[in-house]
Amino acid sequence: MQTRDAFPRPVIEEETWIPMPDGCHLAARIRRPADAEAHPVPAILEYLPYRKRDLTAERDAHTHGYFAGHGYAGVRVDIRGTGESGGVLTDEYTQQEFDDGLAVLRWLADQPWCTGDVGMIGISWGGFNGLQLASFRPPELKCVITLGSTDDRYADDIHHMGGTLLVDNLSWAATMFEQTSCPPDPALVGESWREMWLDRLHGSGHWLETWLHHQRRDGYYEHGSVCENYDAIQCPVYTVGGWADGYVSAIFRLMRGLSVPRKALIGPWAHNFPHFGSPGPAIGFLQECLRWFDHWLKGVDTGIMAEPMVRAWVQDSAPPRPHYDERPGRWVAEDDWPGPNVQPTALTLTPRGQLAASDDGERAPRAIRSPLTTGVFGGKWCPYMAPPDLPADQRGDDAGSLVFQTDTLAEDVEILGQPSVTLECSVDRPVAMVCARLIDVRPDGSATRVSYGLFNLTHRDGHAEPQPLTPGERYRVTVPLKYIGQRFPAGHAIRVSLSTVYWPVAWPAPEPVTLTVHTGESQLTLPVRPPQPSDAELPAFGPPEGAPPLPVTRLAETDSHWTVTHDLPEAQTQVDVLYDQGLVRFDDIGLTVHGRVRETYTVRDDDEDTLEGWCAWDRVFRRGDWETRTYTRTRLTSDATHFYLEATLDAYEGTARVCAKSWNTAIPRDLV
Repeated sequence: MQTRDAFPRPVIEEETWIPMPDGCHLAARIRRPADAEAHPVPAILEYLPYRKRDLTAERDAHTHGYFAGHGYAGVRVDIRGTGESGGVLTDEYTQQEFDDGLAVLRWLADQPWCTGDVGMIGISWGGFNGLQLASFRPPELKCVITLGSTDDRYADDIHHMGGTLLVDNLSWAATMFEQTSCPPDPALVGESWREMWLDRLHGSGHWLETWLHHQRRDGYYEHGSVCENYDAIQCPVYTVGGWADGYVSAIFRLMRGLSVPRKALIGPWAHNFPHFGSPGPAIGFLQECLRWFDHWLKGVDTGIMAEPMVRAWVQDSAPPRPHYDERPGRWVAEDDWPGPNVQPTALTLTPRGQLAASDDGERAPRAIRSPLTTGVFGGKWCPYMAPPDLPADQRGDDAGSLVFQTDTLAEDVEILGQPSVTLECSVDRPVAMVCARLIDVRPDGSATRVSYGLFNLTHRDGHAEPQPLTPGERYRVTVPLKYIGQRFPAGHAIRVSLSTVYWPVAWPAPEPVTLTVHTGESQLTLPVRPPQPSDAELPAFGPPEGAPPLPVTRLAETDSHWTVTHDLPEAQTQVDVLYDQGLVRFDDIGLTVHGRVRETYTVRDDDEDTLEGWCAWDRVFRRGDWETRTYTRTRLTSDATHFYLEATLDAYEGTARVCAKSWNTAIPRDLV
């Protein structure tokens, strides 16, 4: 990233509190032009629970300092119950969070240094609540940039995919268990820090317990899902994401569903901002943000709305790797979505294991009962590019799958959009899932996963009212895969692989399942988009830029690993993930922070009752003689009828333990 030291307007920075109607105060860090009270500026709000003073401080300095230098107030607000904000956070996307956010927008618009116009930007949680707050139509909010977010909290969030229970649901719950256990900084809040911290430790709860009580799409997930009423959003929306991100598919639904001015940008990135983009290439995203905000908040014609609605990176083929520095490819664009250049093309699953362009009339059933280790090379549902968390070579998982493959391609095939697999199928159990993976097979036989989809077959008639399956009865279901832009080169082959397990991406069905696929009546549909001459005329993005970084000292570097082991005598397979965030001292405030998480997922071969997920977080904050430590542990297991949640929280001030809590609860399975 290129660091900009000189900006059109000199910047000042302040920490302040924003009063809420009920008397609570939210902590805010504001960067704005020094002369903004004489020459007011629009505000750009990022509203998160991730601690502006330390855990997001480095990226905030790059981003909000850049906005401020270009004539905006860059505002980072900690959600109630996090960072230095008062109160307790008890779940994600609560009505209290929305009410507070609306109050923050009003407060910003009323400040003497603000023109009264506010935009929002955010990735993940901040991408969610930008859309959610826009749906309330606050007059101050004039536009939104949403990254790595969703319009549907059930169908396409970290909790579920296609009605299956994602294992990222466990790791995310463990992460928020740790986050809500962190203390406020006494340097800002004074002696009240201890009381605020104890309120959090005793009041936040373990959110996984709540989430497991909602295994189907009900009112809990309708709340905060803007797809319930796209027309409620009346301000312009710019949606951004990456093919490696778990949230990319929502971008295209928003393009179809919204009626306001809107744009989409999709790169090769995982769950991160494009100016930090990994896998690369990273781009000058903050310059792109300025073009958007200048247009909608300052009335400057930057030309951004004259450009195509959708701009996407079509990836070239790459060897299978759990980590990439760069993904080769090129930018393409569509003026509308669905794009007129995208044509669905169907390939038939044949009895001989082929993907054929025409149906030769052959019909025959093929069956698979996948081992419980199928999926150990699948990576994370939502890669963060912290550990090497992308999918590895798929040949190991293909050994437990039904495989259908084209002949060697005589010419390139490019796709942009949502692939899908339609299956005429039957199963032998009342609860079953299917995983469908789209794979690029290279001439050396190595297999790179391009896209995939999961589907709980009890949800065949909708996610709100699942119904048990009748063993032996034939069903016709369509498994939607993640949206993708990809080129399959001539000389390669296209493969679709079907399995009844995808562990530890998704929690398996309660009993072993045999899936029978009726070939000749089942299809893979690809969104084929031939190269267009106009693609070569697209303007290039600038290089990544940002404001100067915070002064930090790295006392210990980050460390990460991802290992898969198989204990032959015990017939046990284990996936072990470690991410140590290192030891960092924030020099400007004299605060040292360390965080470390280990996730372990185990199963004994062909024994569903041995499935186990375990997540352990350690967190330390230190300044001089002041030190806090928290240790949070979460374990999830299951049997045929229940999920079992066990968790512990231990918090220390210095060497004294100030809080010890535990959870041990059983939650009935609901056709999952």
